[in-house]
Amino acid sequence: MVMIDKYALPEMSNIFSDENRYQLMMDVAVTACEAMADIGQIPMEAYQEIKAKAGYDIQRIREIEAETKHNAVAFLTCLKENIGPVGNYLHLGMASADLVDTTISLQVCQAAELLQGKLSQLRKVLARLANTYKYTLMMGRTHGTYEEPVTFGLKMALWAKEVDRSITRLTNARNVMAVGKISGVVGTFSSVDPHVETFVCRRLGLHPACVTTQIIQRDRHAEFISTLAIIGSSLDKFATEIRNLSRTEIWEVEESMAVGQAGSTAIPFKLRPFNSELISGLARILRGFCVSALEDVVIWHERDTTHSPVERLIIPDGCILLDYMLYIFTNVMDNLKVFPENMRQNIDDSLGVVFSQRLLLALIAKGIMREKANEIISVDARAAWEQQIDFQYLVLENPQISSILSRKEIMDIFDFECFRKNIDYIFDRAGF
Repeated sequence: MVMIDKYALPEMSNIFSDENRYQLMMDVAVTACEAMADIGQIPMEAYQEIKAKAGYDIQRIREIEAETKHNAVAFLTCLKENIGPVGNYLHLGMASADLVDTTISLQVCQAAELLQGKLSQLRKVLARLANTYKYTLMMGRTHGTYEEPVTFGLKMALWAKEVDRSITRLTNARNVMAVGKISGVVGTFSSVDPHVETFVCRRLGLHPACVTTQIIQRDRHAEFISTLAIIGSSLDKFATEIRNLSRTEIWEVEESMAVGQAGSTAIPFKLRPFNSELISGLARILRGFCVSALEDVVIWHERDTTHSPVERLIIPDGCILLDYMLYIFTNVMDNLKVFPENMRQNIDDSLGVVFSQRLLLALIAKGIMREKANEIISVDARAAWEQQIDFQYLVLENPQISSILSRKEIMDIFDFECFRKNIDYIFDRAGF
């Protein structure tokens, strides 16, 4: 494991620990012996003795590896030392990649299941916020400036549906990685019976990779890492929005800070979206892993080892990073402070110009050409913004508009309920 402890949570760290990796390698090696015994390739008594005596010592593996410079050889040597003479039946006809690649697949499947659970937890929090603030108006913004109001619940529903897509993507990427390979040195089964691969994969919850070389092809791994990066980028997007909405001049939400947590060494009152900023930073690392994963797809002939040192880092670290990001962002959203009164104040600060499109449509409906209607409205909208005058007042006092629209029609245009009227439809369509 390479990732620093600060970002490594215990359950995911355990998946990529030496203990779990060697246990899975032993499961593959011993199950392969069972498969060989099943077809009479080795004595059943030998398999039973192998199963009974199989064990390893991590320190001993490290000692052997220091001499052999080969991890799989060191592992198998240690295993044979514990088993005794019948250990000679281990790994018959197999390549080290049969053992290692199948183990990587098992680890990735374990990691994916853990990540899926955390994504589901985040989705539940976002769905709760969506329903709680379903009708809570806030200013919608495009290009960093005011547009029309939306609701905070709608923003949360948007995020929840993106998490749904992340769960689907991760499920698909996990299934692509849920393959084993025990087909020998160049994938032709020249020295190992195909039954062994089928038996081992079925027993360990994998599918046989249909066609291989000496290794499982790394487009699978690239897809998995890219999926982690996409999910991380979604978290980055969410966190960036929290950061923006937390700005002093907006202040519509705020991360909860723990008692005693410091926001600054210099400013005592300082509050800052610490965890959201952390997520945005960590997402950059995940995206960087994609380049390495894509480079790993390129292999010379039936096998080289250029991919090996890369994936020893990016697969564990990618899973550990995303696991941590999901954990902290779920905590951010579960404890998020939401300020509906500030949201409404920001809308009010627009002085009513958010209704300009509705006014435009009303004039068009009366037969006014769009260009002319836009020209009339723009004069009052600019005056409202530049002179800080209520837009509705200017519209009511504008003879060009009042000659076309009645006072009641104008008052009806400036009704905030228009921004909520189809929220139920959207929520029903999204399954909330």
